[in-house]
Amino acid sequence: MSLLPYGLARRFLFGLDPEAAHDLTISGLARLQDTPLRCAWSETRIDDPVTVAGLRFPNRIGLAAGLDKNGRCIDALGAMGFGFIEVGTVTPKPQPGNPKPRMFRLPEAGALINRMGFNNDGLAAFVANVQRAKSFRAGGGILGLNIGKNAATPIENAVDDYLIGLDGVAPHADYVAVNISSPNTKNLRALQSDEALDALLGALAARRDALAGTLGRRVPMFVKIAPDLDEAQVDVVAATLRRHGLDGVIATNTTISREAVQGLRHAEETGGLSGRPVAEASNRVIRRLRAALGAGFPIIGVGGVMDAEDARAKIEAGADLVQIYTGLIYRGSALVGEAARALARR
Repeated sequence: MSLLPYGLARRFLFGLDPEAAHDLTISGLARLQDTPLRCAWSETRIDDPVTVAGLRFPNRIGLAAGLDKNGRCIDALGAMGFGFIEVGTVTPKPQPGNPKPRMFRLPEAGALINRMGFNNDGLAAFVANVQRAKSFRAGGGILGLNIGKNAATPIENAVDDYLIGLDGVAPHADYVAVNISSPNTKNLRALQSDEALDALLGALAARRDALAGTLGRRVPMFVKIAPDLDEAQVDVVAATLRRHGLDGVIATNTTISREAVQGLRHAEETGGLSGRPVAEASNRVIRRLRAALGAGFPIIGVGGVMDAEDARAKIEAGADLVQIYTGLIYRGSALVGEAARALARR
């Protein structure tokens, strides 16, 4: 159990601008992760091993991409009890993201809205940070590296950015996540359409197979999709994943829908909505994916996991693994163990 009750830290952090609170937290974790002060947030990792996509996960609870965009805090976050951690999204070149303010809390709904826009320090800095991380992976933790395209890259040239990202992260990743579903990079979600997705995944699968010879291993590759897809669109995604031999799917990213938060302060801000309001949309996509993909195809469920019951709902919908992000902001590291214990008892 962590020595610092999260309720105390949350009261302080929620008194700050959301992005300022995020930056302060990430900087603090990065500075303290290799010191005895790590015990302030450390939690015992629940032992519930499961093999998915050929990887042995210590438990089924992971951290979703977006919290640690530059991979600065892998060991610090790993100390919270996660079985796996996904960092990024990283783009080939550094970019500042969208203008501030670009992150908003909706506490009445247990939600966040962000329009960060893949702000990150670029691929070279990201890889250097990943290489410095030691304890999480030494303890058996699984690390996913999430790649995207630069905002300045025309959508017709998006494949080039993803190939650069794959080349850069594959040697250092347990699995690679391909983010084509953020609503905060112009036209990015167009890559989920039939022809664009087919071209992108075909190119990435070919490059991944070519890299396998050099690396001596075939790095599993997952695709992260949106919760706003209809059933026909989900079926297209499923068929394309199968056709190109992808290893799994992450469902889902944030939503552009505001139906569940109408009337709340900040509800009309543009960007992706995460947290409790996206839970059922995510579960709907997971159920459709499982029906389309059949048993055995790896699905990581993410979106609206705020307690143990939400984590169980993801598994019952058809997910093999579960990620959290917004729940960590609202509940702290205790949520990791709570959810992992609930899934272990299943």
